[in-house]
Amino acid sequence: MGFLDTNSPPFGGLRDAPEQLFSALPTPCYVMDEARLRANGSCLAALAERTGCKILLAQKAFSNYDFYPLLAPYLAGTEASGLYEARLGWEEMPQKEVHVFCGAYRADQFEELLQYAGHIVFNSIHQLARFGPRAKEAGKQVGLRINPECSTQEGHAIYDPCAPGSRMGVTRGVWELEMTDSLLALLDGLHFHTLCEQNSDDLRTTLAAVEQHFGDVLPQMKWLNMGGGHHITRPDYDLATLERCIRHAQDTWGVTVYLEPGEAVALNAGYLASRVLDVVENNGTKIAILDASAACHMPDVLEMPYQPPIYGASTQLDQGHIYRLAGPTCLAGDVIGDYAFSNPLQEGDLVLFGDMAIYTTCKNNTFNGMPLPDLWRLDETKTLSPLTRFGYQDFKMRLGR
Repeated sequence: MGFLDTNSPPFGGLRDAPEQLFSALPTPCYVMDEARLRANGSCLAALAERTGCKILLAQKAFSNYDFYPLLAPYLAGTEASGLYEARLGWEEMPQKEVHVFCGAYRADQFEELLQYAGHIVFNSIHQLARFGPRAKEAGKQVGLRINPECSTQEGHAIYDPCAPGSRMGVTRGVWELEMTDSLLALLDGLHFHTLCEQNSDDLRTTLAAVEQHFGDVLPQMKWLNMGGGHHITRPDYDLATLERCIRHAQDTWGVTVYLEPGEAVALNAGYLASRVLDVVENNGTKIAILDASAACHMPDVLEMPYQPPIYGASTQLDQGHIYRLAGPTCLAGDVIGDYAFSNPLQEGDLVLFGDMAIYTTCKNNTFNGMPLPDLWRLDETKTLSPLTRFGYQDFKMRLGR
């Protein structure tokens, strides 16, 4: 192919063309790139070393635990969104911190959660009152998520925790109505999470809003968790501004600062290999139907929505051979997007998607009976080895006994 700059970040870790490296792989399949994971981990560890902050892996973005031993030396631990992720982090990254935040905890799961998590963050003062004393009795660090009411996102309202009417976090108005001295005494830290794939200028804006609304409370806290959404390992990320934000919090309030990126840990560290099954045409639009599905294998393409990078292809449609790429499911909207290729696509051609380690394997599904793509490891010698062998039973077991 060669139509796209194949040294761009999503594919910069490949020494050989995909046709050479991945030609023998059964498709569709995900490939996790250990060299890229290690490079991301090194970047994050260096940030922690320079600033004294602690960095957690947000497992909601990347939870492929076969790679936790590789990542563990670079991280303080894991962040979970509920019981199962907390258990996964506790089991697969042992002797590391386990933090958990959930929109609402279940009473029938809370005792088990206490076995795994060392830091438990509540989403409401009501849940803090209900479960906070038990967490304290168990020797856990207790936190509360705050909402600084500062939106910095455009076009992705579904991912904006500060959108009007958001259920995420406690606003200062609610704090004034519901917080008591006895509940405040339970708190070890505050947590905010407002970003999604953003640079540190938006964190600086958000931190100013946090200071405005909760600056009087923070000196009473041991730690401040600045959440995720920081694209720290992106080539154009402004690390200097992030470091100033971290040091401002440390110096102003005397807190330990936590960051819990998910994407930054596994950014550009995975691929989804697929092949063309057929090419059809409708009113002048050529459509390549792949064995990979947006709906099943990369659902953020439809939910975000966004258009993923493809090796040797471009989203600029002013030259080349234009194809609409789509999945094989019955969903009419199972469309990945329009791309330009340097050569015509034919049945059997390899189509390689980039940046497929994040929000893919943890979100995929078997709609239409689509098989789950297997997982492969690409080690630092560029040797491929299989991690899974998914099949019919993985589809069936979710639907009955």
